[in-house]
Amino acid sequence: MIEAIQIIIATVLFFVMMFGIGFILNMLLKTTWFPIGLFVVVLIGLAIWAPWPDADNPTFANIGTYTLVYYIPITGALIGAYVSGWAIRALRKGGYKMF
Repeated sequence: MIEAIQIIIATVLFFVMMFGIGFILNMLLKTTWFPIGLFVVVLIGLAIWAPWPDADNPTFANIGTYTLVYYIPITGALIGAYVSGWAIRALRKGGYKMF
């Protein structure tokens, strides 16, 4: 039960963190989908590369070491990055020039 609560809290925190970072980056760089690209390149790249003990392990063997507990917060963060792009796009269509 405690682990489920921790997963829920981590997922919400990752969602809010990526939404906030993505929203700020979208405002500063005037792009819409930059946070999703940044998420894929940096965070997923680090998640695959970081736990490798040596360079002889194939990529899929390394990804297979992760469990569902790791994928749920990562999915929440990816959804937060997408929602930030959607929010900026909606604000621009609404006539807000600052975004």
